Order: sequence, then structure tokens, then C-alpha cells
Amino acid sequence: MRPPVHDDKAQMLLATGVVLMMSLLSMAIFGIKLAGMSVPHDVASDAVLRTSEDVQETLPSLVQARAEIWYDNGVSSMESVQQAMDSSHQDMLHHGEITGIEVKLINVTFNDLGSDRIEVSAELGISDRDAMLLKPLQFIVDLSIS
Repeated sequence: MRPPVHDDKAQMLLATGVVLMMSLLSMAIFGIKLAGMSVPHDVASDAVLRTSEDVQETLPSLVQARAEIWYDNGVSSMESVQQAMDSSHQDMLHHGEITGIEVKLINVTFNDLGSDRIEVSAELGISDRDAMLLKPLQFIVDLSIS
């Protein structure tokens, strides 16, 4: 039988394991705080409602202005409005990435009313981490006045 050896190897291995576990635990806590999981739910948040109102107020005039630029450069009225809506939607998606409020236009349809008037219909979808809103949106782009 071997004689017992008295050294500190086992204690050092145990101490190394404890230090490693503590560092992993602190990184996990930091990751949860960084992800926002420790932030309480804000019941007074009205960001989705405010964003919905802003989009409904500004989108028709924005699409009108952009469509006029396309139309004045020789693009057909229907394609002008489609291009204006596409670029506006891309801008809203990019804005959502920055602000954390996702804004999407769903089921966008275009109806040619004649005389360079295009009716735009869509569903406006807005959401953040606390709320979601889906509402109809409809407006007419009139390129005959440009």
C-alpha cells in the first residue's frame, strides 16, 4: 500500500473551479441585465399608440411627396405610388430597428381610381416589447395636382 501524500493539489483544483463558477455566474447576470430582462414592465408606456398616430398623420403626405418625385421623372402613377410606399416602408422598418418599436405595413394594395389618383390600403402593424396594435390604413394619392 502507498503511503498518504499530503499536498495542496486538490484544494487548488477546487479553488480554481469555484473562481471559474463565480466568473460564469457574474457573466450570466450581466447578460440578463443587458438583455433587459431585469427591467420591470412599464404599464404607462404609450409608445405604440403614439407611433400609430404619427404614422397615420405623416405617411400619406410622405408617400404623396415621394410619388410626385417619381411621377415628375416619367414613371407611371401606379408605379410611382408603389415605389413611394416601398421606400417609406423600408424607412419605417429601419426606424423600428433604432427605436425598438417595430412598424410594418401588411397586405398593401393599390387601386387605380383613374385621373392619376391611386388609393392605398394596408394594415398598419406596430409593436414593442409590451404591446401590439394592428389597424387599417387607407388614403388616396392624387398625382393629377402635381
